[in-house]
Amino acid sequence: MRIAVTGSIATDHLMTFPGRFADQLVADQLHTVSLSFLVDNLDIRRGGVGPNICFGMGQLGGNPILVGAAGYDFDEYRAWLDRHGVDTGSVRISEVLHTARFVCTTDKDHNQIGSFYTGAMSEARQIELKSVADRVGGLDLVLVGADDPEAMLRHTEECKTRGIAFAADFSQQIARMDGDEIRTLLDGATYLFSNEYEKGLIESKTGWTDAEILGRVGHRVTTLGSRGVRIERTGEPAIEVGCPEEEAKVDPTGVGDAFRAGFLTGLSWGVSLERAAQVGCMLATLVIETLGTQEYTLRRAHFMERFTKAYGSDAAAEVQAHLS
Repeated sequence: MRIAVTGSIATDHLMTFPGRFADQLVADQLHTVSLSFLVDNLDIRRGGVGPNICFGMGQLGGNPILVGAAGYDFDEYRAWLDRHGVDTGSVRISEVLHTARFVCTTDKDHNQIGSFYTGAMSEARQIELKSVADRVGGLDLVLVGADDPEAMLRHTEECKTRGIAFAADFSQQIARMDGDEIRTLLDGATYLFSNEYEKGLIESKTGWTDAEILGRVGHRVTTLGSRGVRIERTGEPAIEVGCPEEEAKVDPTGVGDAFRAGFLTGLSWGVSLERAAQVGCMLATLVIETLGTQEYTLRRAHFMERFTKAYGSDAAAEVQAHLS
């Protein structure tokens, strides 16, 4: 099963300020702020929803196809993804722009001041999925993830025109999209991904009820935080899967991307929706235990030991056959 993942490609530059931002702000001078914070450290992490999802799929032995736009500074990141089983042959490289970048400083009270530079991400709208499909011999599923909004709309419309199954996954971009755009992006999707808050926002912005949305998508996949995930289909009982026990809670960033990686990989294996969701929840648990979205290591024996503990030996036997 050939799965393409479209989405933002970015790096995160994270800094820590040992003091409090509030102590540096003068109430009657907020209209003319000019501040510089001497930070303690700089942590540069690979990110972007596209690579995060593809990295997880690669860890599980898949061969996901990353589709997105990056800058001429992408070589090191590309090499990292290539080493971890990701097909980067369809990444568009801008000739003039840097890869998208999130720069954020966090103070001792966990307040943050950040900026997001779109950069090369804006060129994702120039990518044609047909060229991707021609290169790899066809596409079975395209996940349309958070990216340049025009790119998301183009990819969705092209999937519909060419009859390619697609998954709608707005995540961070849902806040800036209006009802018409969201209706276009989800209508006809085989899978619709969101968390609980986004689920309510989708219904509010589209004006469609939960039942109406279910009638327009094949499956509605809603992540529930620490409670796992719920999968709904019209006329079928909901499937609910809980999360494995965590060994530590280090950093929740990228947990949703990891779930999608595991779920999509399970679909590519041909296992049931419940089993695919269990793989997603197990992978998401590894990410929450790690600092960074692509810094975890999937040790298969350890993965299966924890999977068996969480979901039982019968479920583990099905997954083991593919993970080996």
